[in-house]
Amino acid sequence: MDVTNRDQAKERQALQDTIYVIGGKWKLPIINSICNGNKRFREIERSIPGITTRMLSRELKEMEINKLITRTVTPDTPVLVEYESTDYCKTFGPVIMAMIDWGIAHREKIKEI
Repeated sequence: MDVTNRDQAKERQALQDTIYVIGGKWKLPIINSICNGNKRFREIERSIPGITTRMLSRELKEMEINKLITRTVTPDTPVLVEYESTDYCKTFGPVIMAMIDWGIAHREKIKEI
């Protein structure tokens, strides 16, 4: 990889920005859950083993602020709240798929040892 013509400071900042928005233990599993059709809070929560209600709530709020998901409230009885990934979030799809592929290959590599 040739680094002579690259702006390392800009690349570092871009990586830090990305990690800030999608980093941590829960954001990618939440995105994956929503993209797999889970729209309601409890559906998302049940699809991610180990996540607490409080953590899911906090992460969903952060993701909404960062325009990765939308939250729609339908004032029925009971109130219906649904989450959906935004078109902006979907632009991250190829990166997530590459991470999934890498994770599968990595697990296989580790098994070789």
